[in-house]
Amino acid sequence: MGARSARSRHLRALIALSAAAATLVAGCSSSKSSSAPANVNPANQPKNPTLVITANDIAGGKNANEANWIQNSLIPDFVKAEAAKGITAHVTFRPNGVDDNAYKSKLALDLQSGTGDDVFALDGIWVGEFADAGYLKPLNQVAGAQADSWDGWSQIPQSVQALGEYDGQRYGVPNGTDARVIFFNKKLFAQAGLPADWQPASWQDVYDAAAKLKALPGVTPVQWDGGVPMGEATTIQGFLPLLAGAGGTLWSDDKWIKPGKAFTDALGFYQKIYGGGFGDKVLQEDAKGRDKSFTEFAANKIGMYAESDYMWRSVLNPAGGTAPMADRDTDVGYALIPAETAGSGIKGQSFVSYSGGSDWSVNPKTKYPQAAWDFLAFLNSKDEVTSRIGGAALITARTDVNQQVLANNPMLKFATEKVLPLTSFRPSQAAYNDVSSLVQKAVADVVGGKSPAEAAAAYEKGLEGLVGTKNIAAGS
Repeated sequence: MGARSARSRHLRALIALSAAAATLVAGCSSSKSSSAPANVNPANQPKNPTLVITANDIAGGKNANEANWIQNSLIPDFVKAEAAKGITAHVTFRPNGVDDNAYKSKLALDLQSGTGDDVFALDGIWVGEFADAGYLKPLNQVAGAQADSWDGWSQIPQSVQALGEYDGQRYGVPNGTDARVIFFNKKLFAQAGLPADWQPASWQDVYDAAAKLKALPGVTPVQWDGGVPMGEATTIQGFLPLLAGAGGTLWSDDKWIKPGKAFTDALGFYQKIYGGGFGDKVLQEDAKGRDKSFTEFAANKIGMYAESDYMWRSVLNPAGGTAPMADRDTDVGYALIPAETAGSGIKGQSFVSYSGGSDWSVNPKTKYPQAAWDFLAFLNSKDEVTSRIGGAALITARTDVNQQVLANNPMLKFATEKVLPLTSFRPSQAAYNDVSSLVQKAVADVVGGKSPAEAAAAYEKGLEGLVGTKNIAAGS
């Protein structure tokens, strides 16, 4: 049994834990089948389709705004549009408001048992796992060639489409995403003699800026998430962009990657920052270190902060942010994350980023593949995506919507135009969360004083114990 069957077993184990009564099929499973599109003819679809839609949204609870939009706007809009085509569509929304893992388990159980809903939302990081277990099929194998010719794809950057892709095939349509940059305090930069339009071209440029900021009393030059208490923030905000900047990745060609030079170089960045006194080690060890870091940045006590656009729109936002900064728009700058050196990044890039997000997919066992695809395409249309965000400054998957709604938000405009075209996504594998924990431990070890080589060796040993040597390939 290889890596794929191991991922299928992991997903089935997750289902069994959440629904012990379920009888699951043992052995290997794969969604791989003929690459030819399904024979779905839009002209022959039933005139009375019944669809059930689900997401981890619920009115009055988790993701309430989206839940209300689905129920009160999206579904009525779709039913009306279908009626204009002579089709009487019946659509029911099944809400959820639970922990993401509980939603994942329920979704997987329903799909495995054949009772899954027709169209559903899922985290992009689950796509490969669900595909390998046979719970997802490529969109064109469910809805036919129209899934490939949909005009919406031209509005979704190829880098963002990767959120719903696996093994080179599309399994879902991205719902939205984010982007990671280096935020910097222009006031502190000016005091340190650094430019207001600062854009580092290498890691050395970051070190040089940190050295100048260190001369300012009471200022921490850099916050680059690096502790175990920071959780996934250490991995996606901190380590993964560095790994990509050194030309590396955690997963490639169906294998986890053994830590090589790129891995140790990324850890070396942390050694330089925290060993050189450019970062606050105590914050990395604090259970509330991330929130405290936000507060310190807003109080002009941190010079540079590697974070996602979440920090701009939800943390520093003068109108209701968790750490509001009244002068955010004038005094906070943002720069692309540089590769270690020019051209040394993944795919030969000079700048890198990582993103997250979710997808909408179609149940391969739906009784109404045409109607399900019509709904999927409709909810991801320009008008409906614009309706979903309701005027909020959010990065959607669609370029045309972003150009319209983010025109007056220079930071998010920068993120969509400059960052998303070069971003990467986390591996869509069952073991990712456990591998991420190993990454967090390796980073924390370096922040605490161990050498990158020691931390990488411990990571490698942990990785072998987690996924097995047969599922690990040599790293760069």
